[in-house]
Amino acid sequence: MDAVRRAGSASKLVRAPKTAELIADQLRSQIVRGVLKQGDALPTEVELVKQFGVSRPTLREAFRILESESLIIVRRGSRGGVLVASPQTSVAARDFGLLLQMSGATLADVYEARKVFEPAAAEMLARRATAEDIAELTGAADTLAALVAEGTEFADLAEWSAATFRFHDVILERAGNTTVALIGAVLRDVVTRHMDRAVASTTDAAVIEKQFKNTIRSFRRLTALIEAGDADGARTLWVDHMDRAGRKMLWGTLGTESVIDLFA
Repeated sequence: MDAVRRAGSASKLVRAPKTAELIADQLRSQIVRGVLKQGDALPTEVELVKQFGVSRPTLREAFRILESESLIIVRRGSRGGVLVASPQTSVAARDFGLLLQMSGATLADVYEARKVFEPAAAEMLARRATAEDIAELTGAADTLAALVAEGTEFADLAEWSAATFRFHDVILERAGNTTVALIGAVLRDVVTRHMDRAVASTTDAAVIEKQFKNTIRSFRRLTALIEAGDADGARTLWVDHMDRAGRKMLWGTLGTESVIDLFA
């Protein structure tokens, strides 16, 4: 009898999915499988209500679920409608950032993870790089070089940092591995925020200019190794570069700060 009671109690814990969740599941499946593509308009509310046999409030609840996942854009008004969207990495970065905060992850911990992914991505890119990949890397390095050549103005530091991270992004995006690219992009948001703080906390213009010029030289050397197909050399160089950059970015107590300190 006790076993029956326990089984009955456990069964009460199983919640049947709501109708809105089932509708969201069906639409999500069509988006993920490519049946519905980015920019496609969903049928009107009237048509979907008839198709699913539900009320408008239930359908709108399903829309809210998909909208929170950045899978659709709901345009309200006389010219409104529902369009299929493509989720951005910023959405994952936000949610993962919250998880990092709650886990007490430090900035040094996050940067160490970047040091695992980026050198591996540089190695993969060197093994399969195309002329277009090399042009993208060269262009990113040229953009930073042009900004630095214009003169050291503290107002430009955010732009310089953005140009620096663009080169890092190209490595991840062009490596040929979607998972590496997406995880790297998620971690990027945290590291970028910190780099802005680390650079802003340095008031010596000469030091800042020297650091960025050294960065440009590393970018040029990595691009040359990738173009030459030297996978081992590319990985080794990028490990060294990120070690040096990390020592500069995580000076003092900054590396031991938790991610929550940064986002607070």
